Amino acid sequence: MSGRALSTWSLRRTLLAVLLGLTLALWVGSAAIVYVEARRESQELFDQSLIETGHLLLSLVEKDVREHGLTGPIDLPLRGHPNPHHYLLFKVRDAQQRVLYRNDAASDIALSRSAPDGLSWTTIAGQRWRLYSLWDQQRSLQLLVAEPTSHRDDISRGFFYRIALFGLLLVALATVAIWWSIHRVFRVLQASADEVSARTPDELADVQVRGAPTELHPLLLEINRLFGRVRHSRDNEQRFTADAAHELRTPLAAIKTNLQVLQRARSAAERDEFIAGLSASVERATRLVNQLLALAQLDPQAQAGTALAPGDLAPLLARQEEAWQALAAPYGLSLTVNAAPAPCALHDDSLQMLLRNLVDNALRYTPAPGAVVVSCGVEGGRSFLRVADTGPGIAEDMRERVFERFVRLGGGQLPGSGLGLSIVRRIAERHCAQIVLGTGLQGRGLAVTVIFP
Repeated sequence: MSGRALSTWSLRRTLLAVLLGLTLALWVGSAAIVYVEARRESQELFDQSLIETGHLLLSLVEKDVREHGLTGPIDLPLRGHPNPHHYLLFKVRDAQQRVLYRNDAASDIALSRSAPDGLSWTTIAGQRWRLYSLWDQQRSLQLLVAEPTSHRDDISRGFFYRIALFGLLLVALATVAIWWSIHRVFRVLQASADEVSARTPDELADVQVRGAPTELHPLLLEINRLFGRVRHSRDNEQRFTADAAHELRTPLAAIKTNLQVLQRARSAAERDEFIAGLSASVERATRLVNQLLALAQLDPQAQAGTALAPGDLAPLLARQEEAWQALAAPYGLSLTVNAAPAPCALHDDSLQMLLRNLVDNALRYTPAPGAVVVSCGVEGGRSFLRVADTGPGIAEDMRERVFERFVRLGGGQLPGSGLGLSIVRRIAERHCAQIVLGTGLQGRGLAVTVIFP
């Protein structure tokens, strides 16, 4: 591991930041849209009010002019307004541009005579005003009415402050709600983590799934499946260790006995006899240890990185035929190999071990004179490997038990470790193959058939 520190990140903080960021972005966007639309609507309302005021003032002036025929300017004071220059301004001119009416706030402020008809913008004393110009039907009277934008700005500003205050309140409430929701979810995660961390190496019970969020169930279920596999592996190892210790006790005891007897041998003949017994005990112990090592090497976890390759069973049998013939000769048995093409996905070394165990079992359990036939080929579209003999066979009720470790038939009278068929089954499982036990040669004995996918 390099000295550089591993970068870490917090799912809790990330979720909180993302959710709060999205909430804030949505609120800002929504508030901006609402503010722009509200400002546009308020501008339209102010403009409409200004237009209606202009029409009303012009109609009143027309009536007054018809009744009194006014010719001089009349100033209309704005009483009750401390700053009339920030109030509505208006002037009425005749066709000769003589001022007929004006309010006192407009007396010293010239409203543009060249203002276009309708609504427009103008600047008075450095401030923007909304201006509305209107003529009567005879175009003898012109009304100019202006309104400062300060009214509109004040209303828009007040509306903006209210939106901002309301939005900040919503963001605060959303922050609390999001934090509480995330905290509640991660509290369940922490509870599961605390439950696992508080366990000892021997506590492999399932993690509690009830009460956890649905999205967390796959992770907890996978953890429980892992615990199940660990429990199964631990139980197998414990049973394997106990069985191995029990099985090794017998050859080791025999070795010790033969050594003790050998020390008290009274003649060369007795010494040779005890040496032969010692050699047999060592051979049995060596075979047992080798089988134990082979079984350990066939552990599924140890083979995870070993892949199967396309191949054929026939060359595998042909390469070993001569060695099998030599093994069968001391037993007084005839051994025949019938190798037909049988393509399949295989691992060469492990299949050689499978064949070695099947042939060795057949030779040891078949009484002389007898026969052993090793064959391969294709049946029903599937490749097979078969070892058949004329031995005692296996009873129907024992055919499943013989695959268990250290299970031996015949009361243990024949030499062996009881691991051969366990190794065979482990190798077959690795090849996804099926093992079938049936009747052997001449209507008796045993035939072990391995059918490959």
